Amino acid sequence: MDTTPEQSPARPPEPERPADTGRSPGPDRAPRPSWDDGIRFAFGTLTVLPVRVTRWDRAAARAGMLCAPLAGLVVGLCAAALGGALLLLGGGAPVAAVATVAVPAVLTRGLHLDGLADTADGLGSGKPAEDALRIMKRSDIGPFGVITLLLVLLAQVAALAELYAAGWAHGAVAAAVAATAARCALTLAARTGVPAARPEGLGAAVAGAVPRRSALVVAAGTVAVCAAGGLASGPLSALHHGLAVVAALAAAELLLHHCRRRFGGVTGDVFGALAETAATAALVALALG
Repeated sequence: MDTTPEQSPARPPEPERPADTGRSPGPDRAPRPSWDDGIRFAFGTLTVLPVRVTRWDRAAARAGMLCAPLAGLVVGLCAAALGGALLLLGGGAPVAAVATVAVPAVLTRGLHLDGLADTADGLGSGKPAEDALRIMKRSDIGPFGVITLLLVLLAQVAALAELYAAGWAHGAVAAAVAATAARCALTLAARTGVPAARPEGLGAAVAGAVPRRSALVVAAGTVAVCAAGGLASGPLSALHHGLAVVAALAAAELLLHHCRRRFGGVTGDVFGALAETAATAALVALALG
């Protein structure tokens, strides 16, 4: 379903290109990015929130992907706020669940869902990498994409409806945890050693940008923060929330391994599929508790 080259950012960046010196500046020659640069990159590329990307280079991409879980937390809190408000107004758990699932789609302009559908079509085609990547760039959605979107959205709504039925706090915390875990999966997917399947697009811009150790530190921190979110309901709930994030990241890693084997690396579509896979796994894991 891509209508742009690759999975483009939710808000197209406004790059400031350095003068051509005949050499690629590379990450070692780029000025050290500030956390402000990283946060702007994360929110400017992973959401449609009005944040201007001031830098578009490998160093900024590294900082941005390290800040990706923060962008996910904000998206999740927005989703939880709307879902909880509808629940408190008497809308019922199913209505609150649908609204909660709709907010991340709106705040990402549907790009993660689009990536999920395109990746499903590419994987389901059974064709060699080059042909599969060509299928993923087409503007239509094939049967694999439609079925995958339907099942994933149904799973997310069903899991959230069950959680909201148990209480407003259960659904709200789950929404925030799922969105945070989804973006943490992107941080891990952008680690060194994971190549890009194409030389252009957002996937190529961030692929391999994050040092492996830094990605693991962010993942550990995300698990800890999400576990703390469940602490209000007791230590067992905190453990449950932490394990849900671990399950989400594991599911995303399995998909990442399969995509690397099939496509030769990652694309923007694959990043979107990883985010939706992690979010769904987290919600299902929390609902099972």
